[in-house]
Amino acid sequence: MPQTNPFDKHSVEYEKWFLLNKNAYLSEIKTIQNFIPRHKKGMEVGIGSGLFALPLGIEEGVDPSEKMRSIAKNRGLNVVDGIAEKLPYISNTYDFVLMVSTICFVDDINMSFKEINRVLKKGGLFIVAFVDKESEVGKYYIENKEKSLFYKDANFYPSNEVLRLLKESGFKNQKISQTIFGKLSDITEVQGFKEGHGEGSFVVVCVEK
Repeated sequence: MPQTNPFDKHSVEYEKWFLLNKNAYLSEIKTIQNFIPRHKKGMEVGIGSGLFALPLGIEEGVDPSEKMRSIAKNRGLNVVDGIAEKLPYISNTYDFVLMVSTICFVDDINMSFKEINRVLKKGGLFIVAFVDKESEVGKYYIENKEKSLFYKDANFYPSNEVLRLLKESGFKNQKISQTIFGKLSDITEVQGFKEGHGEGSFVVVCVEK
């Protein structure tokens, strides 16, 4: 079953996190933005309340949480009920698909990647952003899972495993960037990003169908 309960129950806390960690949030937006193609048809899987879709110019998406969908719709986004493993879209529809901090919540990451491959047009881009399991922030989240409102049942992945799974799902031409260097509590300004992975806690991978 999709992990919707924490997001339905704690939507206020979810939104508040991004206000309290504004510089980290803007650093993540900046890194993802580098991969978003201009003037192309895109959607977000796990769109949540729209905090990434809106600043990135994405107008539609899918999410299993009723509360998150409601907030996103109030922000003018076209959001439908659904899960990553069974997307409610016809094949070969989108120029790009975005997935931010969502792979840790899906039941079947392989099926999710294959579904995204299905709905992408040939040559379309899949941009997947996540907290690296082996990073400073990733290790902190894992150590504190039992106390977390959102990550208690999350399944984090190391970058190398995500890259392998993407390749196995038929994606090619991997491009990788990273940001969030150091502890979240120490970030006092918007950070830049650099190529590769292994230093930053937030990793963005762009692959092609």
